[in-house]
Amino acid sequence: MAVYTQVSDEALAAFLAEYDLGNPLSFKGIAEGVENSNYYLETTTGRYILTLFEKRVNADDLPYFIALKQHLSAKDYPCPEPIMGRDGKALRMLEGRHAVIVSFLEGLSPRRPNVSQCRALGEGLARMHVALADFDMIRENALGPSSWPRLWAGREASAEALLEGLGQLVEEDLAAVASANPDALPLPRGNIHADLFPDNAFFLGDTFSGAIDFYFACTDALAYDLAVCLNAWAFEDGAAGQASGIQFNFSKGAALIAGYESVRPLEDAERDALPILARGAALRFFLTRLVDWSDTPTGALVRPKNPLEYAGRLAFHRKVTSAAGYGG
Repeated sequence: MAVYTQVSDEALAAFLAEYDLGNPLSFKGIAEGVENSNYYLETTTGRYILTLFEKRVNADDLPYFIALKQHLSAKDYPCPEPIMGRDGKALRMLEGRHAVIVSFLEGLSPRRPNVSQCRALGEGLARMHVALADFDMIRENALGPSSWPRLWAGREASAEALLEGLGQLVEEDLAAVASANPDALPLPRGNIHADLFPDNAFFLGDTFSGAIDFYFACTDALAYDLAVCLNAWAFEDGAAGQASGIQFNFSKGAALIAGYESVRPLEDAERDALPILARGAALRFFLTRLVDWSDTPTGALVRPKNPLEYAGRLAFHRKVTSAAGYGG
């Protein structure tokens, strides 16, 4: 459940009075997502999404997120477009939280993406990078490699409780990424989504219809975004909550990379860096999941995702030595 902040009828009415969106017809919470409170809003002028940003989101980052989506929308890239109030501003307060209304995006998130959807996702990701090439705002990646030792500190016992020997393997992963120093590699950089999982992408059939949830967007290597997507889209998970049985689907990986390169061909340096970027992306999501897994109390409203799914991905990445191992 992803409604942490309840909105009263009176507060909603006062909030909507600052817009030219007509009268509300429907207003209900959306269960998907774990970071913010999201509501489906229908008025006499159309359908929208209302998001209230919870305490985990840094309020100083919100102008960047909103401007990025405005920029994409102006380039006709399919994403939720922030709706301006009568005062010309998209961001305002509701129930003690920063809040924004965005346009409703048509489509469904694939529960188990097929090869065609992986190719379409790669194309959509590259189109996003091209559209953002002239977006001049910068936000450092707060969950980049420099943050990973801090996330790992004091968590080895939690990793060992999940899988014997996992703590040592994670230490080796951290050392490998630190040695490669991906932030210093001469890779094309720009603004990236950084969290384009299947539940953040919409499709109409096999056609990519848009991306949502840009609240981890940042400035980083473009190929790192592709590496995140390889982890999220091209693996077949085994038994729930298990590291074993997780397999890389070569056809999906090849389709994703081919789709990306049909819009924006990778440079040789990006291709060479893909194994360490993919390993680093898996490490990032393993660590953030481990933090949530060990810190979330039993019976909490939101059930954390099992880190072992990414431990299984890390096991695969340790064996890959070139982009060809992912289908590139």
